[in-house]
Amino acid sequence: MQVLGWLFKAAIRLTGVAFLFILISNVWVIRSTRNQVFEDIESIPSNKVGLVLGTTHRLKSGQDNPYFTARIRTAAMLYHKGKIRHIILSGDNRTKYYNEPLKMKTALLALDVPEKDITLDYAGLRTLDSVVRSKEIFGQDSVTIITQRFHTYRALFISKFYAIHAVAIVARDISFPGSLPITFREIIARPLAVIDLYILKKTPHHLGKKEYL
Repeated sequence: MQVLGWLFKAAIRLTGVAFLFILISNVWVIRSTRNQVFEDIESIPSNKVGLVLGTTHRLKSGQDNPYFTARIRTAAMLYHKGKIRHIILSGDNRTKYYNEPLKMKTALLALDVPEKDITLDYAGLRTLDSVVRSKEIFGQDSVTIITQRFHTYRALFISKFYAIHAVAIVARDISFPGSLPITFREIIARPLAVIDLYILKKTPHHLGKKEYL
């Protein structure tokens, strides 16, 4: 019984430490980047390159993914307003049947963004990969990140760690409660990003030859 009591107390302490780490990490990630997040296209600083972070174009239900649609429309608006001149579409291409960058390209072409101003990054397996590859592969040390608000803070946090001067534009979020599962996942992803950057020193899964834009 004494052993069980000790294990129970240890579990409680570990749970408390984990909760505190999650809380501190979220506060750190958000507070250190929130001044780089913009909602108004007119007020966001201009950059040569916009980086669209990938997501699937359809939900499991088969419906269009509103996150995907909002990111693409925001990227197109930035381009047509002259706030960016080139767009990197970075996402997962794990099989020939799942190709986020190609789906994003098709959607952007339908919004009159010229193909010559679009670059596909097929190795954007994670947010870290997409952000770091924008610098290490595509030579950009200043980018405009295009994603939903909940995602902007972590992407900017990674950018800052890698000395990338980034701002982010908020693509339209979906209303509660539809956004609840993803919001919860992001709350957990932020402390994991802190661990990846400062403890595990993770780098992109794939690097390679530079591609100059």
